[in-house]
Amino acid sequence: MNSLERNVQEFLHYLRVERALSDHTVAAYGRDLADFTRFLKNEGIKGTRALERRTLLAYLVRVKASGLSAATVRRRMAGLRSFFAFLAREKGLHRDPTEALDPPRGIRRLPSALSLEEVERLLAAADTSTVLGRRDRTMLELLYATGLRVSELVSLDVADVNLEVGYLITLGKGGKERLVPMGRAAQEWLREYLERDRPRLLGGRQSRALFPTRRGRAMTRQGFFKIIRKYAARAGLRRAVSPHVLRHSFATHLLERGADLRSLQTMLGHADISTTQIYTHVSRERLKRIFDRHHPRA
Repeated sequence: MNSLERNVQEFLHYLRVERALSDHTVAAYGRDLADFTRFLKNEGIKGTRALERRTLLAYLVRVKASGLSAATVRRRMAGLRSFFAFLAREKGLHRDPTEALDPPRGIRRLPSALSLEEVERLLAAADTSTVLGRRDRTMLELLYATGLRVSELVSLDVADVNLEVGYLITLGKGGKERLVPMGRAAQEWLREYLERDRPRLLGGRQSRALFPTRRGRAMTRQGFFKIIRKYAARAGLRRAVSPHVLRHSFATHLLERGADLRSLQTMLGHADISTTQIYTHVSRERLKRIFDRHHPRA
């Protein structure tokens, strides 16, 4: 193992242990840096101290020419910046070759958010005359009220919810615990579900899961994907609807009503504020559409 490969392994260990990033995220960093390492090897470069800005530019040009999306190129650029920042901090690298290196330009894909009317139609699609329908309605209400990831939603235990104060505790990416407030509507649905519907659903079986299946087991991500798609079709929503779309809708609607980015970052469980900042673009696009539609001189 040469010095460059050793540095990459130490960086990935740092991400996993000290920054507590998920295995999926660390693996993505590893794949990107493995590609970068292969490029340097082909160029005859075995270490990081001899790297020059033009070498990085040549690498990014090759990546872009390979047909990868602009978002992927930006991600690789961000990974290289993090890698060299780590080397500067931990390995005494005196010159960072990524300094003053602009990421490639391109159109950033915006999240797909439902309108308020579409959210209401989705929530109302559940058949609340049945126990399963009321469970599903409660899950949809809670997802839209909190912006949880689907994995966080299906992993909730009864003990994670505090109805008196109106919040829940969830474990996000990297095993990081965060406290998330709930809206009044979600609290009311959840209170009735816990008092009436969950005991009927379990039928005397024991389970810690907040949202068990009719067999008493914790629901899976795939199971909830099927549920939300069923109700989206029933509501007549023509676009593709997933739990992630409802999470985006939660964030977009909060921001449009004046929520600040830092609070939104905390509620969504984003490690970096730059991830949350994409929602400002969503709001700007909406403002532009409103202006174009209503302004007499648009």
